[in-house]
Amino acid sequence: MPFYFKKGCSFIALSMLLIGSVSIAVKAKTLTIVDQHGRPVELAVIELLQPVKNDKPLQVAVMDQVNKQFEPKLLTIVKGQQVAFPNSDDIRHHVYSFSPIKPFELKLYAGTPKAPLTFEQSGVVVLGCNIHDSMVGYIYVAQSEAHFLTDVQGKVVLPDNTSSYLLWHPEQDKELGERSEHIWPQDNSHSKVEIELVTPAPRNTFGEMFKDSHGN
Repeated sequence: MPFYFKKGCSFIALSMLLIGSVSIAVKAKTLTIVDQHGRPVELAVIELLQPVKNDKPLQVAVMDQVNKQFEPKLLTIVKGQQVAFPNSDDIRHHVYSFSPIKPFELKLYAGTPKAPLTFEQSGVVVLGCNIHDSMVGYIYVAQSEAHFLTDVQGKVVLPDNTSSYLLWHPEQDKELGERSEHIWPQDNSHSKVEIELVTPAPRNTFGEMFKDSHGN
């Protein structure tokens, strides 16, 4: 049966109809991460355990070096994705990692290395610079596209069908790279999880910080 709108009212009526349809169709869950003091935790990684199929080709991600720091400090990618390591500073850097899932070394260079690196295994890769010990960065390699980061308020919006997820943060009181598994509370659209954070003590070298975090 066709719809008829009076002149002058059709746009408003149609807009209300469309808005109503969107509000009914869109559903989501909100997760809030706080530390042991109740403060919001930014840049916590949430990875859904439900498999998500991605047919799109994976783009090359970028871990830059700006003002003697990795940019971003935490990069999230998918298993099998490539990462380029341009150096946007006017000085040279020597990027490397001891992480078991992807040990590598990009010797002293400026500009951009010839080819990006492929990260074949899931997990966490910790980055350092052999020249600038204060440079520490992280690459979180997820199993699928279904991974998210909390905002400055410690919040992240997840799909309505979320039932379980992995949680990780660089300063979480766990072995570096260890992820905790959580089950979503039944029949709740909001959930709050508290994690304990530990600020890493200053180290003389990146190597010392990494090895101490692994108990070696």
